[in-house]
Amino acid sequence: MQCVSAFASAETIERNTADSLRHRYELLADDLEHNAFQEPLYLDSTESSGKLTGNIYARIPYPFAVVSAALDDPSNWCDVLILHVNTQYCRASSNDAGAVVTLNIGAKHEQPLEDTYLIEFSYRVAASAADYFQVQLDAPTGPLGTRDYVILMEAVSLGSDETFLHLTYSYAYGTAGRFAMNAYLATTGRSKVGFTIVGTQSDGQPVYIRRVRGLVERNTMRYYLAIDAYLSAVAAPPEKQLDQRLQNWYSATERYPRQLQEVDRDAYLAMKHSEYLRQQTTP
Repeated sequence: MQCVSAFASAETIERNTADSLRHRYELLADDLEHNAFQEPLYLDSTESSGKLTGNIYARIPYPFAVVSAALDDPSNWCDVLILHVNTQYCRASSNDAGAVVTLNIGAKHEQPLEDTYLIEFSYRVAASAADYFQVQLDAPTGPLGTRDYVILMEAVSLGSDETFLHLTYSYAYGTAGRFAMNAYLATTGRSKVGFTIVGTQSDGQPVYIRRVRGLVERNTMRYYLAIDAYLSAVAAPPEKQLDQRLQNWYSATERYPRQLQEVDRDAYLAMKHSEYLRQQTTP
């Protein structure tokens, strides 16, 4: 009886969560159709009590079965995460607690791994049903005084050809983290902006959010574009998938030059081919 009860409870949780995500899809219907992205995508961010969170909701043109099959393997997530311009290396492994995804984060150019920051995520498939899927990656500590990292992706079927996806990227920071971010935002990041429009200039051009919320919005978008680029290439021949993912990720960032333009295409492709080779050959 206890096993049956536990199974029923898990099934109920998945059903409630799937219904909740579908309800969010209905609530966001107008925002998905009419937005500055000119695609069915909605982004928001929050900053509260030393925690930054970015959320993206998107209707994507892939069947749910393709999405869930592609993203239920931590090794596949390394092929997703390496697309981010700051990810230098990713490795999937396991320990007594379960699956682990280890990231090395660095500058926007290739570096020796010893010069990068390491973040170790625990990985788990939190829910897996015929029409709902959730993956969560958690890391208790990160670089420069940051902590409590979460990358959560959930998806629900919208029928035979589409899926509604929700991505959350969040982390917390203390005094050391705040100092590091303020130093970055006062120097390299002083001109960078996010996606949320907070006003209008005298010439009618939008004013975008800046500082830490701009920072988390840019990275949430980069991770979302990495998921989309990975999914766009799953049907390609294996020998062509990497190039297709890289080209599609970079092309997607070019739609948002004000926020995401960092390196030119040739430099990005050369860097990522080298990093991907290192990822395949370095234990």
